[in-house]
Amino acid sequence: MRNLGFVVFPNVTQLDLTGPLQVLSRLPDCEAHVVGASLDPVPTDCPFSIVPTQTFDSCPPLDLLCVPGGFGTDAALADGRTVPFVSDQGRQARYVTSVCTGAFVLGAAGLLEGRKATTHWAYHDLLDRVGAVATEGRVVVDDASAPVVITGGGVTAGIDFGLLVAAEVAGPEVAQAIQLSIEYDPAPPFNAGHPRSAPPSVRDRVARRYDARKAEFAAQLEALPRP
Repeated sequence: MRNLGFVVFPNVTQLDLTGPLQVLSRLPDCEAHVVGASLDPVPTDCPFSIVPTQTFDSCPPLDLLCVPGGFGTDAALADGRTVPFVSDQGRQARYVTSVCTGAFVLGAAGLLEGRKATTHWAYHDLLDRVGAVATEGRVVVDDASAPVVITGGGVTAGIDFGLLVAAEVAGPEVAQAIQLSIEYDPAPPFNAGHPRSAPPSVRDRVARRYDARKAEFAAQLEALPRP
């Protein structure tokens, strides 16, 4: 492992990107690249932007490709630059990975056909629209063939995802050392992090926020050309 690439696009969910980047940038003998269409600052879904370190044109061949998600996924699927870059890099990478709705960018690039994958719970049932085999799990590994495909669920799953990838690449002791160094010792005050455990009133409240957008996203996926 040498080059790790994290794709960034406007309105990316910043924790989808920064969670695994914080973990994986600590791997020994690896160089992490934040890759965008240009070197201009890229707005996230929070009130700050991220500055890429490489462009799609200047990025070296990647050993690991990671695509985050967020409400900017729709535009990334349609911008004519992100999907071709992901397709080109993903076909020669050792590890093809995503967090949250970044899985749909992998799918649009033809990298999830027949492969097990997961994504944010609200969009999980749409994974078959991009050829993936929807699989429940906070992190799902498909190593049945090359490249290895590793996908994470929504947002905070990116940290768990990063630690699992670190163990895959450098061994469990290195991954645990990274976990300790970032003091990843989660103890949430509520058991409401997934629909299976959230109170029904909370689940319904959040699901309503996704309903309209999910319908629009599903229509966009149906219109995508299949690779």
